[in-house]
Amino acid sequence: MIAGGGIIAYPTETVYGLGCDPFNSDAVLHLLELKQRRMEQGLILIASHFGQLEPLLLPLAPAVLKQVASPAATPTTWVLPCLPDIPVWLRGRHASLAVRITTHPLAAALCDAWGGPLVSTSANLHGRHPATTPLAIRHAFDNRLDYILHGTTGTGYRHSEIRNGLTGAILRSR
Repeated sequence: MIAGGGIIAYPTETVYGLGCDPFNSDAVLHLLELKQRRMEQGLILIASHFGQLEPLLLPLAPAVLKQVASPAATPTTWVLPCLPDIPVWLRGRHASLAVRITTHPLAAALCDAWGGPLVSTSANLHGRHPATTPLAIRHAFDNRLDYILHGTTGTGYRHSEIRNGLTGAILRSR
């Protein structure tokens, strides 16, 4: 499914996410079109462990690496400097990449089964409330997704907190 350029919905720590192969430009552009989201904004990548993300990033200081490589108690996305050849459809207009080590068991298993990071953007049309159930996804996307992985989302958060990985500054709060 993912290897063939498919777009999938899956539960995360916060809401349902939409994902695809981050290096398949057709899949990512299709996902952005479905969401009605501009490429310039960039996307979040999730992974089950830091080793899946490390090849995409510039080397990090040991203290930064320790902080971002450990799964956080609350969903935290880190914005980190990325390699210059990371595709624009992932980083948008930025020289950085937004990444998160997922603690959701199904999302982590999906990354492991796929063998690397996945795009993870909330399952909604841009600017609307994210879906938290498979039924809400069906209503929002009218069967235009390739697969919906059923499961429960985490509770208590609308979205992950986003922090600058080098300074710790909050860019988006929960």
